[in-house]
Amino acid sequence: MSKAQGIQGNPVKTTRGFGLGLALVSALAFGGSGVAAKPLIEAGLDPLHVVWLRVAGAALVMLPFAWRHRRLVVDRPALLVGFGLFAVAGVQACYFAAISRIPVGVALLIEYFGPALVLGWIRFVQRRRVSGAAAVGVVLAVGGLASVVEVWSGLSFDAIGVLLGLGAAVCQAGYFILGDHDGDAGAEAPNPLGVISYGLLIGTVVLTVIARPWGMEWSVLTGTASMDGTEVAGLLLLGWIVLIATVLAYGTGVFSVRRLSPQVASVVSCLEAVVATVLAWIMLGEHLAAPQIVGGGLVLLGALIAQSATPGKSPSEPVASGPIASGPEPDGTVAAEGALRGEGDAVNDTLSAARPTA
Repeated sequence: MSKAQGIQGNPVKTTRGFGLGLALVSALAFGGSGVAAKPLIEAGLDPLHVVWLRVAGAALVMLPFAWRHRRLVVDRPALLVGFGLFAVAGVQACYFAAISRIPVGVALLIEYFGPALVLGWIRFVQRRRVSGAAAVGVVLAVGGLASVVEVWSGLSFDAIGVLLGLGAAVCQAGYFILGDHDGDAGAEAPNPLGVISYGLLIGTVVLTVIARPWGMEWSVLTGTASMDGTEVAGLLLLGWIVLIATVLAYGTGVFSVRRLSPQVASVVSCLEAVVATVLAWIMLGEHLAAPQIVGGGLVLLGALIAQSATPGKSPSEPVASGPIASGPEPDGTVAAEGALRGEGDAVNDTLSAARPTA
């Protein structure tokens, strides 16, 4: 071993370790969005106004990246619009509205039902075969979801809140499906930070029309909000949502996927739901029953299997293996790695930046 090798070590292991660290930071950052948002909602802000503040604030911070990658407006307009409508506006609005009615952890676990919905679309709408592993993932996710919402007790959770959580899952699935039709696998992949930046800008425009922020209770931001009995400045919570749970979360998520395979990143991303549930337990006093915890584990396991299953080989018929995702988004959101066709890392990395999660 040369002196240089002794000093530098193994660059592959170093890069991978750094990528794992970034992925963990991303999962932690995304997982805290609901914990910071719920006190603002309970203090009087409409959920849509909180979403607008989050998206508009992040769009403002990411504006330099939008200018740098302005060519995307001409090259990939459909991708940008799809990301803005589904991965930003749709997912965030449904998720934040859901946590105003049901626990944060439950809402995020329901959102993880998105990959199962994608596979249902592939199997029953596109009439394509899915791999056995992906089918097992769907079954686990469905069973886990039933346990999370406690179907045996007649949906003890607010039914509207559960439907809003499912709406977030549908929006997440919609972006995966759109990603499957975003050009050929051989096309040059758009820059992930550019996709995120324009998605946030488009989401801001859409949410401005829907949320009408001019009627917002701005005094909530200048006052304090209660976090399980502790008063926290509204502006501090907003800064957490914009800078930590959005800008930092998306940024570290993008660069982690560049250093890891989407499959590895998807494993780490499952920690987002765990982080959200634990933080809500500690900081908001939202306790989950044992069956819900077990159900949540099944949802995460099912989502992981559905996302990371490898496509089978068939000379005559394509086999869908489920979306490969690095997380976000949600909110975020699970990062939208929506490569449904299994056509290589070039396609996966095209959408690695877009985390349609909370």
